Amino acid sequence: MQIKYIDAHCHVQFDDYDADSVALIERMKEEGVAGIVVGVDRESSEKAVALAEKHEHLFASVGLHPNHTSELFDIEVFRALATHSKVVAIGECGLDYFRPVEVDNEVKEKQKEVLQKHIELAAELDKPLILHPRPSKGTMDAYTDLIDILTEAKALYPNLRGDAHFFVGGIAEADALRELGFTVSFTAVITFARDYDAVIRAVPLASILSETDAPYVAPASRRGKRNDPLAVIEVVAKIAEIRGEDSEMVRTALLANACRLFSLPCEG
Repeated sequence: MQIKYIDAHCHVQFDDYDADSVALIERMKEEGVAGIVVGVDRESSEKAVALAEKHEHLFASVGLHPNHTSELFDIEVFRALATHSKVVAIGECGLDYFRPVEVDNEVKEKQKEVLQKHIELAAELDKPLILHPRPSKGTMDAYTDLIDILTEAKALYPNLRGDAHFFVGGIAEADALRELGFTVSFTAVITFARDYDAVIRAVPLASILSETDAPYVAPASRRGKRNDPLAVIEVVAKIAEIRGEDSEMVRTALLANACRLFSLPCEG
């Protein structure tokens, strides 16, 4: 299959796709859409690996989402999963100061502790991180803490790299992450919200990835419905439109970015 698009972050192993996953994954293949199937806990990480084993155009990432840090992060279990040949990243992991019912210092410290374990595993296996930073309303607090943690980690692990998924930060946060060797990725929210246009224009194209976070946040064309990785085609087109650049040039650049970061066997 010729890969034309890469959805850098999707969850097609979730129950939302039980009824039609086979047809959807086949259509992805027909449309040239590859996907990174991202785990949020042990079970979903195992399912991501199993799906990636079955389909040449699917790859997996394994990790523990910051909203699941009440679950034990068994590093031996995740290390074993991460050594699979189709596992191309570690995560999703990070800091979420938005969704927990009560975000106190104890919650934050637990998230930071689990994030640090992901960083160490990514460094050990030389695989990129898939990061989930979500700040509390009206702030950039999760990004500030994340950038501090990554800055310290980069001094220990110079090859540390990855992607900040579903980027909702500003230009300053994007620049800081880029300087640390991280990309930022945008979802189909950009098809109906203008909040991120300035960042999309400001960030060098080489530091941008496209994703869907499916089944969440369907594009404007299917607002309110379940999302799927095929929406990455609309995300790429919208990035090109916002930047005022040729759509084919943007497509090939974003494809190359994902192939480079995740060491994928694909050509534009």
